[in-house]
Amino acid sequence: MTIRNFSIEYDAINSQNIFTNGDTINGRIVVEVSKETPIQSLTFIGKGSAKVRWVEHHHKHTRYYWSDEQYYDIKQHILRAGTEFIAQGRHVFPFSFKVPNGKMPSSFKASTGRIVHKLKAELKQSMKLTKTAKAHFTFVSKADMDIAGLMEPQHVCIEHNFKSCGSGTVTMNVYTEQMAYKADETLNIKVEINNQSTVSVRPKFTIYRKQKILLPRQRIIITSKVLQNLNKADIIAANSRVTVTKTIPLEKLPGPICGVAKNEYQLKVCLKPTRKFAEQRILVFRDNSELVPQTLAQLALMNNGMNRQPEYF
Repeated sequence: MTIRNFSIEYDAINSQNIFTNGDTINGRIVVEVSKETPIQSLTFIGKGSAKVRWVEHHHKHTRYYWSDEQYYDIKQHILRAGTEFIAQGRHVFPFSFKVPNGKMPSSFKASTGRIVHKLKAELKQSMKLTKTAKAHFTFVSKADMDIAGLMEPQHVCIEHNFKSCGSGTVTMNVYTEQMAYKADETLNIKVEINNQSTVSVRPKFTIYRKQKILLPRQRIIITSKVLQNLNKADIIAANSRVTVTKTIPLEKLPGPICGVAKNEYQLKVCLKPTRKFAEQRILVFRDNSELVPQTLAQLALMNNGMNRQPEYF
């Protein structure tokens, strides 16, 4: 085999090895040959794209759905078309690629689809199959902070009257410092609980991810639990008033917004009675917020003030 090694490499620009809009990626294409070899062309390609795939089974019928979207496809000719001979040994061809500006979703991968940003090299020889080498890089798009209200503090208050498993009233106020958070930030939650009932309760914090796959004739929604926090020590005794604070890191939450795939995150705070015979969840606060373009995990309360009604289970 004449070509022993054909690969593409790039240099990191930070400790996380991530790139964003406008960053320059410097790298090299490596070609190692065992003897003098004719090369017709050598091309570098920077590409960003999204793909979703979905299968549904209806009795004896199976339906396949898919959709693709491309954000950029930039080519650089390292060796232009025309036969050129390279000598035996290892050859390094440097390249420099600037990540395009504009709205593009961050790198993402799930069972139903993915968003990929990659560097690719193509080597063509006469009368032979084109050889390819590729390397994926992690792209995190810049946050759009111009959306009104993103940095405003959020608050919701709900109340519940016990009837079946006790008596009295419990009130819960939930506060967050802002509506939107970057992927590397921390969500700080403060919950003020006024338990004027005969039942001890415990707060539970859960974050759900709702994935939306947007196909031409159908919208597919998949909801999954991504984070949960239930501390058994956080017990609010009957006839007491307690403030509970919770800190949740958000590094695992970012996801895409693009034409074919969207992520929404739901923050859910509920109180669970500690009695075994009364395990139903009460006083559920749930938001239903959309990921803010492009790297903000938005964990917003639906509306401010006292208008939220509790949900019962």
